[in-house]
Amino acid sequence: MSISTSRLGDGRGPSPAAAGERPLLPQVRLKHWGRWVSGVVIVLLLVALIAAASQGDISYGDIPYYVISPIILQGLVGTIVLAVVAQLSAIVIGVVIALMRISKNPVAQAFAAGYTWLFRGLPVLLQILLWYNLALIFPRLQVGIPFTDVLFVDVSTNAVMTTFIAAFLGLALNESAYMAEIVRAGLKSVDRGQIEAAQSIGQTPMQRMARIVLPQAMRIIIPPTGNDFINMLKGTAMASVIGYVELIRAANNISSFNLQVMETLIAAAIWYMVIVSVASVGQFYLERAFDRQDRRPGGPRNARALRRKIVGDLGRPPLMRSEK
Repeated sequence: MSISTSRLGDGRGPSPAAAGERPLLPQVRLKHWGRWVSGVVIVLLLVALIAAASQGDISYGDIPYYVISPIILQGLVGTIVLAVVAQLSAIVIGVVIALMRISKNPVAQAFAAGYTWLFRGLPVLLQILLWYNLALIFPRLQVGIPFTDVLFVDVSTNAVMTTFIAAFLGLALNESAYMAEIVRAGLKSVDRGQIEAAQSIGQTPMQRMARIVLPQAMRIIIPPTGNDFINMLKGTAMASVIGYVELIRAANNISSFNLQVMETLIAAAIWYMVIVSVASVGQFYLERAFDRQDRRPGGPRNARALRRKIVGDLGRPPLMRSEK
């Protein structure tokens, strides 16, 4: 008895049609025309921009010379020093203001709220100009015993309020108001139960803050602080209006003699991108370090030690996670 091979398909079994199944549809690759078109448009725009810039009256060969020019390097050092000193001071002041803001002292709370309101409300450039012209209000800075002629310090305000000091005060005090809110948000993010547990074993407020609260709050505080430091690096450019030598002022000093404005500004822009990139890399590794510590089983090291101490004081064995 012969069996038709047409019903067996290729001889290895019944064909899909014979089994009552529908044949598989062929796979068709999607053509993302929108991606290709947008990509081509972006590339064309970049090429057109580069071509237009190459036709400008700019001596691109002089830019590397200005990048390593002693005047530009002096401005670079001035930018970094001012930004670092102002940011560190702002962090210290911000922590103090944040602690006053969350304290139970109504006078401290009112002072902290007023401080934040004042320095966040005034533009940074205005604050720098106010400090630089402080001698118009206080010609001399005097410190002594009130209502007597005894003076410990008596100096001219212009001698003290240099361009660096004026720029430092304007940037640091303005940034400290923002840092106070950042720190306050980080402190309030810590679980209240851990603070009460630390209090129950007799830790002082300073011990609780240093060992329990701050290590955990740093995970919330570091990202916006890093962003603010990058803004601080760029914000130092506003100090050029009072004559402080930073990158913008250094570039203007050079271009005022040779009239190569764009060349010197591009050199300053290159250094801004370099220092901002370095700061961004540092912020990334700092965030990753604190994030890794906070994601360990049981939480941060100080919190784990606190729980072990409480369990030991209560005389109970620690809770173990089941391996089932």
